[in-house]
Amino acid sequence: MYDIAIIGAGPAGASAAIFAAKAGKKTIVVDSDKGATRRAWFENFYGIEAIDGPSLVDIGIAQLKKFGAEYVLDEAASIAAIDGGFAIATTGGVSYEAKHVVLATGLSVELGEKLGVKVAPGTEPRIKSIFEVDASGRTNVPGVWAAGTVAGVSMHGVITAGDGAKVAINIISELNGERYVDHDVFQPKA
Repeated sequence: MYDIAIIGAGPAGASAAIFAAKAGKKTIVVDSDKGATRRAWFENFYGIEAIDGPSLVDIGIAQLKKFGAEYVLDEAASIAAIDGGFAIATTGGVSYEAKHVVLATGLSVELGEKLGVKVAPGTEPRIKSIFEVDASGRTNVPGVWAAGTVAGVSMHGVITAGDGAKVAINIISELNGERYVDHDVFQPKA
């Protein structure tokens, strides 16, 4: 069983996976590769002068793999509660089990709705519905979290990436039983 399963590998999902895997949590990302980020152009992403969406997504996937997260190119079809967590079934006919699920599904609430996650009207232009989450990213279904645009934050990539990181930090902290902090320290070459 995975510690954390993340549905979606846009900025929110990939960022959550990077933090989770880097913290040593057994992490899987199930991604259909149909996200809006692939159609975006970024000149407002901190630390990046300019980048096309496909490159940003590909770099994010490479990073999450670098830290040990498993990446599966498939579409999550359903999520069901099981003893100790959740089973995620894909359209490819595979099932994965995880203690926690992060819905980083961009513009789509359908998967979470089927599981009973509460939905509210969207907060951004052209965003019809979002999941109701608390400040940490928790939904009304224990063990199910949401991050990024589908959780009601601004759909700007840099903001959704930060929201994914925030949600991952909160899950890691819960799993560890204490607040988790991930700060790398620059070591200049002598």
